[in-house]
Amino acid sequence: MSGSTWNGDAPPPAPAPPGPLGGVLAVLRGAALALLLLVGIGVKLPVRLVEVAVFGQRRPVSPYLTQAVCRGALMILGLSLDVRGTRMAGAGAYVANHTSWLDIFVLNARRNVCFVSKAEVADWPVIGRIARLAGAVFIARDPRAALEQRALFETRLAHRDRLLFFPEGTSTDGQRVLPFKSTLFAAFYSGALRHEFQVQAVTVIYTAPRGADPRFYGWWGDMGFAPHLLRMLAARRQGAARLVYHPPVRADDFPNRKSLASHLEGQVRSAHPHGDRHN
Repeated sequence: MSGSTWNGDAPPPAPAPPGPLGGVLAVLRGAALALLLLVGIGVKLPVRLVEVAVFGQRRPVSPYLTQAVCRGALMILGLSLDVRGTRMAGAGAYVANHTSWLDIFVLNARRNVCFVSKAEVADWPVIGRIARLAGAVFIARDPRAALEQRALFETRLAHRDRLLFFPEGTSTDGQRVLPFKSTLFAAFYSGALRHEFQVQAVTVIYTAPRGADPRFYGWWGDMGFAPHLLRMLAARRQGAARLVYHPPVRADDFPNRKSLASHLEGQVRSAHPHGDRHN
């Protein structure tokens, strides 16, 4: 999730208050979503305690509970999901473009992953709790912590966790792909990781509901979480999300982290309808 804030475009105009039907939809969907999350938390917490006691840092069961909750959330929202390409087998890392908090549900719905996020997200209401339970890795954007973070990535990958990075460093309006930052890719060039682990790029594409602003699902700048969520819950029609999985690569195939980041960025852009837009 975002490490800085993209402010390239002004947000779309604030939506009008939902009418009677929109209000009913918002209440029903919101209640169902809240219940799903509460049940998911209630089930996952004891499972995690057992995992820690028996398997240490490994998570053989709990990621599938997170995946089930995310699929249920998309059903409640009414957002359809189309998946293209083949997901890599075994351990490794994913990189994807970043549009919104909704990416958590969309990406986890088809592949249980652990997100790499800025440290501040851990304290966000709702989203922070969801991210923690999903096994997110929280990092400080401080060069002095680079070695410690690298060791953390190596440990998580060695325990067969699938980490997911957003190399753009921020969420956008969904109508562009920003240049990938290569700093976090350094972890893939240490020890056995460069030989054994794969990295797979994923393009995330949202299609707005018919008649809505094309940036309907984008969340950026100083947009509030609650108004954004309310707009989703009250929408009479929903749009769609698509995930495109690209052929995985290994760090060994590239001379350095910058060339690896450039290749993965190119893959993501190749499937995005606005992949030629940088800012």
